[in-house]
Amino acid sequence: MRRGGALIVTLTLALGLAACGSDNATGTSETSRSANATVSGHIVGAGASSQEAAQNAWKAAFSQDNPDATITYDPVGSGAGIEQLASGQVNWAGSDAVLEADERASVEKTCGSPALHLPLYVSPVAVVFNLDGIDHLNLDPDTIANIFAGRITRWNDPAIAATNPDATLPDLAITPVHRADESGTTENFTDYLHQAAPDAWPHEAKKSWPLSGGEAAPQTAGVISTVSGSTGTIGYADASQAGTLGTAKLKAGDGYVAYSPESAAAALDEATPASADTADLAVAISRTPASPTAYPLVLVSYEIVCQSYEDPAIATGVKAYMSYLASDKGQQLAADNAGSAPLSAQMSTRVRGAIETITGR
Repeated sequence: MRRGGALIVTLTLALGLAACGSDNATGTSETSRSANATVSGHIVGAGASSQEAAQNAWKAAFSQDNPDATITYDPVGSGAGIEQLASGQVNWAGSDAVLEADERASVEKTCGSPALHLPLYVSPVAVVFNLDGIDHLNLDPDTIANIFAGRITRWNDPAIAATNPDATLPDLAITPVHRADESGTTENFTDYLHQAAPDAWPHEAKKSWPLSGGEAAPQTAGVISTVSGSTGTIGYADASQAGTLGTAKLKAGDGYVAYSPESAAAALDEATPASADTADLAVAISRTPASPTAYPLVLVSYEIVCQSYEDPAIATGVKAYMSYLASDKGQQLAADNAGSAPLSAQMSTRVRGAIETITGR
């Protein structure tokens, strides 16, 4: 929210679950504009559980600046969030993956307008494990793929020992843990495996886990809880939730790189646009970066919004909240509370430009 100007205009938004394009959405239209406007009412989102820590911080800070506004976000997973947006239950969805063609069609039918991907949360996905006395392991893509495919079954396997000559690896069974729900984190993880180790992992990237076996747990919190609860487990989750679990350094260039906001930002710098629409900022991440400082398993989590909302007040509220998330303050807040990588100046300019295209009808 940009500061300046003498007037404060309060914009009333529809209360309850008024969604984009919904026939029962109500609220007053914006009557005037001010650079110092505040927002009131209820804006509803749902989706990626990876964003939970950042969303909690964003909601609290935004509400301080807009005390009459209520922002709710249900971290039900990317797939469920997209379904809720497509069915008109929420005003925006958080997703760790770009909309698939059928999802885009459903969302845009409900919106009555194009859907925009706003990359407002950039975070590494950690490969987490639970082994006594071991905090870090170097794991190459083929080894990770073979672990999750059930072909490497013990921690002292020669493939793991080869990249960790100084580690004392136990003769202990490996229990892989994957997401039970449809998840953008799973889509990012399977995309990494398919791109970086296609022979070991021939499966295309998907939101749902493609194999049987292993243990399944719901949402990010469920994976972390399951891995934390039993020695010998391994899983994948947003790095902000890794806590005290062991984490893998991944192959990048001619070495291995740990996750960090800096290594995530380096990976984003190598990303390419995934859409020809300049207002739709979906990107494709290279999973085999040439730079040894670029962490290849990066999750670019989007806020998926309607470019046009039937209710102008809903459009104003969504636009205000997204503008806050894209601001320097909002990005730093996410970095401080969730360990995410703040947007670069170039990407920030593009995101703010896309947000400016959000309108009411």
